[in-house]
Amino acid sequence: MNINGPMKMSRSERLQTCHEIAERLHEVYGERIIAIGVYGSVSRGTDGPFSDIEMFCVLGEPSESSTPIEFSYEWSSGPWKAEVNVCSADVLLENASTVDGEWPLTHGPFFAPLCLYDPKGFFPTLKEAAESPTKEDFRHAINETLVGEMYEFIGKLRNIHLNGPHTYLPYLAMQFAQYGAMLVGLHNRKLFTTGAMVLPEALELPNLPDGFDDVARMVMSGELTDSSRIVAACERFWSGLEEWAVENGYVIHTARIPF
Repeated sequence: MNINGPMKMSRSERLQTCHEIAERLHEVYGERIIAIGVYGSVSRGTDGPFSDIEMFCVLGEPSESSTPIEFSYEWSSGPWKAEVNVCSADVLLENASTVDGEWPLTHGPFFAPLCLYDPKGFFPTLKEAAESPTKEDFRHAINETLVGEMYEFIGKLRNIHLNGPHTYLPYLAMQFAQYGAMLVGLHNRKLFTTGAMVLPEALELPNLPDGFDDVARMVMSGELTDSSRIVAACERFWSGLEEWAVENGYVIHTARIPF
């Protein structure tokens, strides 16, 4: 049989495969399993003919002498691909309650997995954990992203504008757009539905920093060959971010040495 990457599969076939994987998980982990669920496009009902399978396998609390479990099986059978995240309940709950710079893209699975097995009602508890972060948690994640990503990007942009190579500018523009969208999502506590929709969904949100629109639309259009245009758009966005941070009480600049 000649297999060249993912092949078309119907939703019913994909769901049947999910159940087969769940059966195998029960064989491997037995009574240690407290919940199995599907996340991603399959859980949302938006999977396409070539979509992969993403699942949780949640294990009971470890004993005091054992190490919390967190790892993934990720494989391709040939015509389809699957990933199963196997983790202790406490690990998954902690992950769900943590806010980081990519929260708008990574935390959707914690809110509405497609349940295949959950006799003790773990998934509602997981949703409660995902809803638990405070305004200060989001503010901290925004501050970290402004400094840890955006400040570094503008430094790299200025270095490249002076010294090259300009071939790196399109990638930087994409980074500006992606992490700009994360900032907007964090500010609005908005979860994006999928990676493919991050930029268009971010553009629909309120309180956008000045310049984000231009960078995002430039990236979505693929018009990334004009180096001077990229530099100008990203510089305008950076200025907009500095103003936006002041207006909303976020912090980019601190004391010279804050410790």
